[in-house]
Amino acid sequence: MEEAGAPHFPFPYQPYPIQEQFMQALYGALEHGKVGIFESPTGTGKSLSLICGALSWLRDHEEKRRQEADRLLQGDGCTSLSISSSLSTTTSSTPPSSSAEPDWITDFVQKKAERDFVSKLKVDEELRRKKREEHLEMIRNNSQLKYALKRKVEHNILILSRGELNNPEEELIVAEYEMFQFDNIMTPLSQLDSRTHSQLAQFVHEVQKSPFSQDISLVPLGSRQNMCVNEEVRRLGSVQRINDRCMEMQKNKHDQRPKEVEGGKRKRGASKAVCPYVGAQGLQTLRDTVLGAVRDIEQLLSLARETRSCPYYATRLAIPPAQLVVLPYQTVLHEGTRRASGVQLKGQVLIIDEAHNLSDVLSCIHSSELTGAQLCRAHSQLAQYSERYRSRLKAKNLMYIKQILFVVEGLVRVLGGKCKVGQNPHSQTTQAATELLTINNFLFKAQIDNINLFKVTTTTTRSQPQHTAIGTEIGEGIDGFYGYCQQPDTGQQGAAEDRELAASPMMQVEGFFMALTNANTDGRVVLHTQGSVAVSSMKFLLLNPAVHFAQVLKDCRAVIIAGGTMQPVSDFKQELLFSAGVGAERIIEFSCGHVIPPENILPIVLCSGPSGQELEFTFQNRDTPHMMEETGRVLSNLCNVVPGGVVCFFPSYDYSRRILENWEASGVLARLSSKKKIFQEPKKANQVEKVLNEFSRTIQRCAVDGGTLSGALLFSVVGGKMSEGINFSDELGRCIVMVGMPYPNIKSPELKEKMAYLDKNLPHSGGRSPGQALIENLCMKAVNQSIGRAIRHREDYACIVLCDRRYSRPATLAKLPDWIRAHTRTHTSFGPAFASLRRVIHTHLQWIIHTLCL
Repeated sequence: MEEAGAPHFPFPYQPYPIQEQFMQALYGALEHGKVGIFESPTGTGKSLSLICGALSWLRDHEEKRRQEADRLLQGDGCTSLSISSSLSTTTSSTPPSSSAEPDWITDFVQKKAERDFVSKLKVDEELRRKKREEHLEMIRNNSQLKYALKRKVEHNILILSRGELNNPEEELIVAEYEMFQFDNIMTPLSQLDSRTHSQLAQFVHEVQKSPFSQDISLVPLGSRQNMCVNEEVRRLGSVQRINDRCMEMQKNKHDQRPKEVEGGKRKRGASKAVCPYVGAQGLQTLRDTVLGAVRDIEQLLSLARETRSCPYYATRLAIPPAQLVVLPYQTVLHEGTRRASGVQLKGQVLIIDEAHNLSDVLSCIHSSELTGAQLCRAHSQLAQYSERYRSRLKAKNLMYIKQILFVVEGLVRVLGGKCKVGQNPHSQTTQAATELLTINNFLFKAQIDNINLFKVTTTTTRSQPQHTAIGTEIGEGIDGFYGYCQQPDTGQQGAAEDRELAASPMMQVEGFFMALTNANTDGRVVLHTQGSVAVSSMKFLLLNPAVHFAQVLKDCRAVIIAGGTMQPVSDFKQELLFSAGVGAERIIEFSCGHVIPPENILPIVLCSGPSGQELEFTFQNRDTPHMMEETGRVLSNLCNVVPGGVVCFFPSYDYSRRILENWEASGVLARLSSKKKIFQEPKKANQVEKVLNEFSRTIQRCAVDGGTLSGALLFSVVGGKMSEGINFSDELGRCIVMVGMPYPNIKSPELKEKMAYLDKNLPHSGGRSPGQALIENLCMKAVNQSIGRAIRHREDYACIVLCDRRYSRPATLAKLPDWIRAHTRTHTSFGPAFASLRRVIHTHLQWIIHTLCL
């Protein structure tokens, strides 16, 4: 029997002490309803610690409540302390009985209160039982599916529910967050979808390895693009086109109702394409299978193809009885998606893994962008729809449509164009310019400040074909506005049209309308006019991510924010937690070191190169021939002594291109090629795996052949395709080189506005403004993610070379993870730095040779 306060944590192997400490701290945070910031370096089993710690708490929490309920419902121990403590809140306002009062009166009052409490518990249990039966009946009748089809569709919808106990405190969500770095200030969500899918799969695999894999019911959620098994729909490619086609096919299924005709006979409407994978029986069978074993999305897709059932809807039917829901961050963090999906976070546990960029994620999710081409096409479709069905629409609906048309016309006008029937937006020219406006000023400029955008947004949301008053009103056989929008629009398609225009643009328009309902102080609108109205754009930029995180923090029982590095925590707390109204007493922090011994890591700040050239890659210095040549000499020396793989990170794609061109002309690349085979980060994401495989094979061949080549050299970019989510363990990354400091583009109007907002709304500390801190934090978060690619397990070792004297500043060093900062040495000259690196490499090579000989 475990002692109180010392929970037992099942683990697939003997955990490291830091893993035990991690799980203990996590357990306490969940038990006491805290907001926890957990930092554990990559390679220390963070995800497995999260899983085992959280599920241990859930196991114990469920068991405690089950025992409590059994005692109360069976009438055992009615005088127990649990009853007394439960009653204490109801009797606290009653004065204590006088000592002169007879004992039988006190006993009667106590027992009556206990009987009332048990009776209430039984009534509550009966209500919960009826609710469970009603919900299961809904599923059997496929009503749940119909309800899901009527909801607003985002890239990822629906989430969670711990249905068995029907207590919100016992519901557990584990959200796997995609890691990404952005250019300037944001990365479009569409670029993250496939990487999110991969991260979710990795997390599910960790659950499969855990001791809980046979006992837990897990549901993985994903977008239609990742989960659709209908090849006809999958071929459409883009997320929006797949969403639109899926919704249309589901609506077609429910529109196949008999119609009244003259003579009292009934006949069916014209046959429409319906999806063969959404039969009620098949979905229920797949739902039960999902709950029966832990599977990732790929395993689920294979099963779904065999049974010809839709995994997208089956997983959503499986949510109510599931214990663990693994899902993309959009589903939880976007209020519109939560509301449309019927998600209730009240009293639940939310665990956010890989949360180092959480502020940026929130800003990205709640930002919105529209092109002039999308606006013009939306206006054309809506105008045609209004004209075609004018006689069938109610006056109120016509009024709302006119309001939407008026708003869209105003937005096009801001971009310098006009909405004219049959006019191609490519033919309307504009002058190139960038303008940044407050929300109110933008509304004035567009002359739509007198429109209630909350009502307009509600109208567009309700205008989806499954539940629109308009769609129902215009009669059977009509797809409704969204279905109408998917018809070909010959008047707007041009040779240069963006591929996404093949799908309805109304969802993007609606998203932008919703963005404009934010408070004036919380966001800005950036206008980019360039060449023509069609390619001009407007983007809503969210400045205050805390405003959209506040409700999540308020509703959830506990929120755990975890990452390999969460530095700098003070700025993270200020911007995202304190600004969201979380008190310091609710926040706990946990940070642990690495499991590797100190001698297995050598972080070096290199202030100068072999010829004595000072290394400072400022905007003014970095393009000089002397700086580029000195960097080449540094890399040549490293490649001469480092075995296996060397990964060199440049601060941007542009600088990577320029310095490699210089090296090719000066012969540096040829010298490097004589020691290492050279690889470059590919331009296309689908080529990354191919390059990495060849990089790995080259290193393995060189280790066996023992020829002139000692391994491979990979040129990558901070924030690029290989700076996150890629493991350069063991021989793949014996040395990580960081060239310069990857500061974001401070000339970006979006970033300037974000800095100004922070300077105005957050307190200054340490002699720096919050805006300056943002720039430094963005830079060092990117650095930490890149250099963290090397050390992946206890026996691994690597050297980290930071080529820029600015890394030696105390404030900059403080932003490195503790486990790296503690061992970092600054070298003002190249000789001693190179000697220490060579010594570490030699020591480990001797150890490896000794081990092989044994």
